[in-house]
Amino acid sequence: MGNGTEEDYNFVFKVVLIGESGVGKTNLLSRFTRNEFSHDSRTTIGVEFSTRTVMLGTAAIKAQIWDTAGLERYRAITSAYYRGAVGALLVFDLTKHQTYTVLERWLKELYDHAEATIVVMLVGNKSDLSQAREVPTDEARMFAENNGLLFLETSALDSTNVELAFQTVLKEIFAKVSKQRQNSTRPNAVTLGSAQAGQELGLGEKRSCCINL
Repeated sequence: MGNGTEEDYNFVFKVVLIGESGVGKTNLLSRFTRNEFSHDSRTTIGVEFSTRTVMLGTAAIKAQIWDTAGLERYRAITSAYYRGAVGALLVFDLTKHQTYTVLERWLKELYDHAEATIVVMLVGNKSDLSQAREVPTDEARMFAENNGLLFLETSALDSTNVELAFQTVLKEIFAKVSKQRQNSTRPNAVTLGSAQAGQELGLGEKRSCCINL
């Protein structure tokens, strides 16, 4: 599961990061895509995304990870952010219970704008700060189970489970794509999304970005 070249891929999967400001979304993105961590806590403004290509079996998957980059503070995330997303990481800070109590609102917003079949993982970040924990693991796991979510605790600081979190989501998406291809009787029925979505993201027609799950 290594990095691939920018053009050497079979599928593009758009994955969005959502959750309250300050929970570590940007560092999860930078840790997964660039293996970097910034101690600068200043919030960046504006939607941004990074990519990383990974191998799942013989398929090269270009993961396009989108970050709200501070817009969530102003409730300014638009439907365009969610458009075409096939995966989401719903992130909370396990040392700040307030970021956990608003998860249902984030889920509602996600499902209001994304496909119901989107793969969602609940991520309790900052597991390195165990002595400051305010959200018990069992409580978060129960919330995930009750809402049909995957669940992991991570630390973007020391890299714990960051790779596993993204890889698990990508594998789940890929499994749905593979199943759709097997079940379809139409040639080339798995079009990874609409042409419009692909064009909006600046992607080529051959490799459009989003899957119709």
